[in-house]
Amino acid sequence: MDCEYFGKCGSCTLYDKNYEEQLEYKVQREKERFSEFNIPNIDIIKSEKENFRTRAEFRIWKNFDDENNPTIFYAMNDFNKNALEINSCKIVSKDIACLMPKLLEKLRNDEELRFKLFACEFLNSTTKDMLVTLIYHRRLEEKWIKKAKDLEKELKIKIIGRSRKQKEVLSEDYINETLNIENKDFHFQYKEGGFTQPNTNVNIKMIEWVLSQIKNSDKDLCELYCGGGNFTIPLSQRFNKVLATEISKTSIKSALKNCSLNNISNIDFIRMSAEEFVEALQEKREFRRLKDIKLNSYDFDTIFVDPPRAGLDETTRALSKQFDTIIYISCNPQTLHRDLKELTKTHKIVNFALFDQFSYTQHIESGVILNKV
Repeated sequence: MDCEYFGKCGSCTLYDKNYEEQLEYKVQREKERFSEFNIPNIDIIKSEKENFRTRAEFRIWKNFDDENNPTIFYAMNDFNKNALEINSCKIVSKDIACLMPKLLEKLRNDEELRFKLFACEFLNSTTKDMLVTLIYHRRLEEKWIKKAKDLEKELKIKIIGRSRKQKEVLSEDYINETLNIENKDFHFQYKEGGFTQPNTNVNIKMIEWVLSQIKNSDKDLCELYCGGGNFTIPLSQRFNKVLATEISKTSIKSALKNCSLNNISNIDFIRMSAEEFVEALQEKREFRRLKDIKLNSYDFDTIFVDPPRAGLDETTRALSKQFDTIIYISCNPQTLHRDLKELTKTHKIVNFALFDQFSYTQHIESGVILNKV
């Protein structure tokens, strides 16, 4: 990827390597990290080399143009945490890249829309749905709403205005997405402010990799940290029933909506932390949220976990060891390595994958399948 900001923008830290070189660097690093587990083979899931991010955030930087008139620019942090003005970004989707200059021109030429504008966020889908969130350091009044609605229609996008304790949704606060997974379409609604996977093509490959590792079962699946049902909904095809937990209210609402969009009825979502769920399973506490769910009606044999960067806590690791199969998706190789030291006391790693979701950065995601010994 040829980007004029390589070596300047702090977002792409592996700027001195081409795509294959940066991937090989990360793969060798992780092979060395996990070498003690004697993993026979690691599947490598590649990203597109550019235009792969369907979610992006930029600062809005005030400066002066060539004629010394005040104006605004997109900006990222450089390696010294200073603002770096940019005109384009090679890693964002083609739709976002195309919209960026058009939107900036409109904002620059309208004092109401640019006044105290602080940041701009883009959320895009493969169905070409586009949501833009404009974040301000001032209260947004009726004049702004009218101007923003006109801009929304002109650019054929959805706009949300945000300021402190204020959220102005002009049309919709979500985008529609369709993911083709194993030649079947799955429909999702991605809410503004909710978590979504930023690299759509790698996300699809991640889901397909997990599906390829498991056979149809008449048993049930337990999932922790389910988010908006990104994995849950496709995985529900493989199991009799699914019980999925998530702490975020926004994500639970999205998950329920996404189930409805796909006409899926064998999933129960409950809003609770992984720690609370363990207490409920062990009957240490009663939860009103579980009054309509009979935990003893489930016949689990598989657990799926996709924890935050902190990985699994001690209680959740202990719970996971009770299942015949553990599916672990990790966004942090360091905490995954720590957790595997414990999980491999009772389970054997049968498959391992690396997903290059954040190309040109130090970050890489992992997937592990473990079976009870």
